[in-house]
Amino acid sequence: MPAPNRNLLWTDITVEELIRGGLRHVCIAPGSRSTPLALSFYARRDQITIYSHLDERSAAYFALGIGLATGIPAAVLCTSGTAAANFYPAIIEAFQARVPLLVLTADRAHELRESGANQTIDQVKLYGDNVLWSVDVALPESAPPPVLLRGLRTLMARALRTANGFRKGPVHLNFPFRKPLEPIPVSTDLTDIPTAAEPRPIGEPFSQILHGLNDLPTAQIVAIAAVFDDHERGVIVCGPNTPEGADEAIAELSRKTGYPVIVDGLSSLRFSPYQRDIALISGCDSFLGKTPLDPPDVVVRFGDVPTSAALLNWMMTLTARYVIHFNTGWSDDSHRVSHLILADPARLCAAVCQYLLPRSVTGWTQRWQSVEQVTREALNEALQGEFFDGQIAADVVELLPNGSALFVGNSLPVRHVDQFSKPRPGRLHLYANRGASGIDGVVSTALGVAAARPNHPLTLLIGDISLYHDMNGLLAISRCRIPITIVLFNNNGGGIFRRLPIREFEPAFTDLFLTPHGLHFEHAARLYGLEYHLVTSRREFQETFGAPSGRARLIEVCTDGHRDWARREAIMEAVAQQLQSKIIN
Repeated sequence: MPAPNRNLLWTDITVEELIRGGLRHVCIAPGSRSTPLALSFYARRDQITIYSHLDERSAAYFALGIGLATGIPAAVLCTSGTAAANFYPAIIEAFQARVPLLVLTADRAHELRESGANQTIDQVKLYGDNVLWSVDVALPESAPPPVLLRGLRTLMARALRTANGFRKGPVHLNFPFRKPLEPIPVSTDLTDIPTAAEPRPIGEPFSQILHGLNDLPTAQIVAIAAVFDDHERGVIVCGPNTPEGADEAIAELSRKTGYPVIVDGLSSLRFSPYQRDIALISGCDSFLGKTPLDPPDVVVRFGDVPTSAALLNWMMTLTARYVIHFNTGWSDDSHRVSHLILADPARLCAAVCQYLLPRSVTGWTQRWQSVEQVTREALNEALQGEFFDGQIAADVVELLPNGSALFVGNSLPVRHVDQFSKPRPGRLHLYANRGASGIDGVVSTALGVAAARPNHPLTLLIGDISLYHDMNGLLAISRCRIPITIVLFNNNGGGIFRRLPIREFEPAFTDLFLTPHGLHFEHAARLYGLEYHLVTSRREFQETFGAPSGRARLIEVCTDGHRDWARREAIMEAVAQQLQSKIIN
């Protein structure tokens, strides 16, 4: 059926090409100026999953979560004006974390810009350098030439490919429209698609943009292998966003080189079936700086900047000649990287291993293993003591079934998982917003991940300020029918700031940083239809979390923030004493 007017012709072609190009999810916030695009998506709801959100910020983070879980972009659509500005935090996260995202904003026609027209702001390149590409799409015309319609089709192909390229990220398409925005027939609009602009047959996209894998020449692979062969003292660091597909190859690299592998709490190898026969190091945040370790000659990095402050400080002091980073972009805040290798890490590791001479476990690696063993034993003993939030983080990881997904909030939750959770050989799928590491949008991103992985139960581990910041996102649980378990650390404020020197400066610390709120979240759970549990002990949490539930639920864990901080400090001191007793002497 021909479109009733030029706007619907424009958006029907847009949506058709996006779906042909592989778009499968779109998040839509209500608004007037975006009506043509919203209706075109709705007309194809049997071909694409539509998530309706009342809040633009939640919609954008939800779409981000889908991209995080699937590795392919979801679209997010809003009307003109400040609605588009509410997308910005999620766009920044997508750009920093290299998550594919297609941002569609509706806009007023050019003559209304800078005119004082209602709900009109400057949306051209609104997101600046935080997107990979930004296009102010041409206005729909009453009698468009075929080349203009073909250009619209190819634009969709280019936008999807840019968002989902080797360096993934957000792409922004800004669509200006004149009225009528609804499917009202306009007799002067020619809406039959000319033959020269018709879609490809058999559902193919109009333009297919193909690219191959990025491989290094053999000479460079041999040179990297030679570095590993020539240096016994090396360490492999797997940070957040280390791809699961690289686990097996990284483990083989560790076996061939004999290098220990430091696994961040968000790295895939920490909870992976490929841990056999490698020196896995997970206790860095507890032991670095507390026991002498000779500096490495080679550091091999995967993924992004690690979570642990102790590990970051240690890496900042290193003077290793070779710091080799396998990644899809620059991620080196200490500026120590000597070689950034933009190639598929799994393929490259496998290629390098072919040229390596197997090395037996050295005294260097045995030292790391001994320190890790003593640290882990001390942590295990300490976790049996007084109740505090670090125990809960460890229990969540311990109790989750293999194959589960865990989304970890920023501030204290991600640090507790990094420090206290034990590695395990079964697969857990870890997610977090560690691109910009903000606390905004955590709930919505986690729900987007859960929506994209309906067969993998998801748990969200989050702090009270983060949940308060994105309570709007909870509405998607019922609107989009998403099962989720939310484990909430409620320590009545910003407990992360207790780790900073500002804690000594009262009363400003409490008033401006700790910000105690006195809230409990039972009413929020009831408002959004969640099953609610309040727990105040470790045993109570283990029983509640381990009990099956067919509903979305919120488990609120109430602790004392000052006591939690003091408990962690005591544990760190206990680890230091054990290392002093068993390693140094």
